[in-house]
Amino acid sequence: MIPGTGDTHFYPYTVMTEQKPHKWYFYLATRVAWLFILFLGKIGRITLKNRHHWKRVVASGEGFLAPIWHGKMLLPIYLHRNLGVVAMVSEHQDGEMIAQTVHRLGYVTVRGSSTRGGRQAFRGMMAALRQKKICAILPDGPKGPCHEFKMGALLLAMRANCYLLPMTFAASRPIVLKSWDRFTLWWPFSRLCLIYGEPFKVPADLKTEELETFRQHVQQRLEALEREADALFSA
Repeated sequence: MIPGTGDTHFYPYTVMTEQKPHKWYFYLATRVAWLFILFLGKIGRITLKNRHHWKRVVASGEGFLAPIWHGKMLLPIYLHRNLGVVAMVSEHQDGEMIAQTVHRLGYVTVRGSSTRGGRQAFRGMMAALRQKKICAILPDGPKGPCHEFKMGALLLAMRANCYLLPMTFAASRPIVLKSWDRFTLWWPFSRLCLIYGEPFKVPADLKTEELETFRQHVQQRLEALEREADALFSA
């Protein structure tokens, strides 16, 4: 069942339930992070660029996959809340915090990543895409390298024959943390712009030796979108 949608069907992926807290700060973080995201979103001055790309793939009625860099997840999470989006989230402790947070914002989670629980997560995401769900993945997670599009995301899109719809954001007054992913927040009342890339599909007939070439092509597309976003407030 997807919260807030009235959909009562059973899906073979996981809706997060609360887990036993580890340390007091982790317990606190999982219960206030979603409120913090709502607060930051409400006080930001948000604009959208290339929103027609989102509207087109949603209107098609087909499932699609939104790849978002790990460090640029915050504004996409805020803007696409309560839509029943299915998100792949790692089984690591930071993934646990992300999963519990986005669950409170109306997301469904599939647990696993390239380093742990990958096969189960792949099957869960495939099931969601075949059921025409909007899905999201952090292709450089769970631990980087930063902005490296991993092969698993490419294979998922290829086998599901679904569109990839990249997105990122920029802020006029960003706060960039000194983490591996350069996680980005913003100061209150900053101007924010979420930018959607043009949707595209992975060719279904790619040979093994062609996959890496296409992976590099996809990474270049996301890097170009990132440069476009960064230029919005650079003047």
